[in-house]
Amino acid sequence: MDVNDPALQFLIDRVAAARSAGAQLCIRGGGTKDFYGETPLGEPLDTTVLEGISSHEPTELVVTARCGTSLARLEAVLAEKGQCLPFEPPHFAAGGTVGGMVAAGLAGPSRAVAGSVRDYVLGATLLNGRGEVLTFGGQVMKNVAGYDVSRLLAGSLGTLGVILEVSLKVLPIAPATATLRFQMSEGDALRQLNEWAGRPLPLNASAWWNGTLLVRLRGALAAVNAAIAAMGGELIEPAFGTAFWQGLRDHADDYFVKAGQAVASGAALWRVSVPPTAPPLGLPGERLIEWGGAQRWVVTAAPAAPVRDAATRAGGHATLFRAVDKSAGVFAALQSPLDRIHRELKKAFDPAGVFNPGRLYPGL
Repeated sequence: MDVNDPALQFLIDRVAAARSAGAQLCIRGGGTKDFYGETPLGEPLDTTVLEGISSHEPTELVVTARCGTSLARLEAVLAEKGQCLPFEPPHFAAGGTVGGMVAAGLAGPSRAVAGSVRDYVLGATLLNGRGEVLTFGGQVMKNVAGYDVSRLLAGSLGTLGVILEVSLKVLPIAPATATLRFQMSEGDALRQLNEWAGRPLPLNASAWWNGTLLVRLRGALAAVNAAIAAMGGELIEPAFGTAFWQGLRDHADDYFVKAGQAVASGAALWRVSVPPTAPPLGLPGERLIEWGGAQRWVVTAAPAAPVRDAATRAGGHATLFRAVDKSAGVFAALQSPLDRIHRELKKAFDPAGVFNPGRLYPGL
């Protein structure tokens, strides 16, 4: 990046001033994920001043964008070339940015098959707590010798620094897509999903809620048609299928709308990550299952302890995704040595604790 860029210099000066004054900064792009993680603290640091797509090499399947670039704009540019971000980053609302996408590390319905945000990060430029501009990785997959810092930034929620620019691997849009609908119980849906996972089917996404299982197929036309014939179920009209998966991605479908209403009334929306083979967790409240059984949403008024205990018994963990009261802690507690590693990384990149204090954990 050009260190003489006025927008970059603005960010550098803000960080230097905050460090000198012992102040703290809350890194903020479009603000679409302010609800995620612990409550944001510090003076807002607007990253939308640094925007634009630095380069796009369609034949190399690589795009580089600045942190304040609109996620919608990036996806539109890729779509013009028949390409996409395969992990389907959720938008939640208009205005989401590329920097926020990487910092949050959240992926959509195709995550279990396509991979996570970090799997597509090739390189990144970071502004650390000392006001230094650091570059990690590059624009090819095999570019890492030692600690892969660029991918470490995915899910860091801005606690290590300002993600100034990121290079991402992209993929061609699949030539064929279809959605199938089945009526079955939670337990039957989990068993069926695991049975399908062991077969050569072009499964791309799944969602079960209230007795209905929807499955998305993606790939070559012949493979999708063969899977439709082999799996059965009801073939959904394409426009409805597209709208459903987009609504699920952005938490705008019926389940999450109702969950939002429940949260406003004192309940909590939990994101439970478990092995896909785990049986139903038996938790009270409305449940929605994604990622072949690996991601289970639960909106409930139950205390945090039984939710986290159920996740632990199933071999996973629970995150308090949306809630008015976050006193139970948003993320599952870190155990040694992970806790030490997190704190040492924070100390190395942001020794004065300038960025997003406590957004992940106390002291981080």
